[in-house]
Amino acid sequence: MTTAPLVLREAHPTVVERVAAVLRAGGVAVLPTDTVYGLVALPADRAAMARLFALKGRAAEVPVAVLCADADQALALADPAAQEGAAKAASRWWPGPLTLVLPRRDGVGLHLGEPSSTIGLRVPAHKLVRAVASLVGPIAATSANRHGEPTASTAAEVGAALGPGLDLVVDGGELGVSASTVVDGTTLPWRVLREGPIPAAEVLALAPGA
Repeated sequence: MTTAPLVLREAHPTVVERVAAVLRAGGVAVLPTDTVYGLVALPADRAAMARLFALKGRAAEVPVAVLCADADQALALADPAAQEGAAKAASRWWPGPLTLVLPRRDGVGLHLGEPSSTIGLRVPAHKLVRAVASLVGPIAATSANRHGEPTASTAAEVGAALGPGLDLVVDGGELGVSASTVVDGTTLPWRVLREGPIPAAEVLALAPGA
């Protein structure tokens, strides 16, 4: 027998603590962000991440990014050699809708998909997500829709798309459907992986050697 996920409004007084408890217990949740609704789990929890990939309907060969509380938390997951160059972009656009894909620091054993040598990092301009990440650490996140299907703009659409396998949905009202700008900083020159709200050309202009 399946059960419907718990649904909380973003303004619920204990929403941060409830989300943190669900994630620490190995749950998979949906959170509003500054871009789209995100399907989230703790990236160090292999079983939770397997559920996230199954709900998304996506193979692990397509990795997911992590959302962080601040730039220090995010860049600590990257190879130290990449941090200085990325710090300029982070200072300019974080918190905000920019995902930087960087070489991963050795020993960071997160189950984000392949390749395991890189990591997509973002600090969202959304207080709820940053507050949760400050409690539980970096949060694995991908858009809350089935792979290849349209991005959902409401919590109700998310629930209909992903079904009862969710543990918690936080309703943040109607959101946009445009995901973050994604820039690959694992090679020189940096390259654009996905255009988004931040003009990728402006990010590339701050890349090392630009």
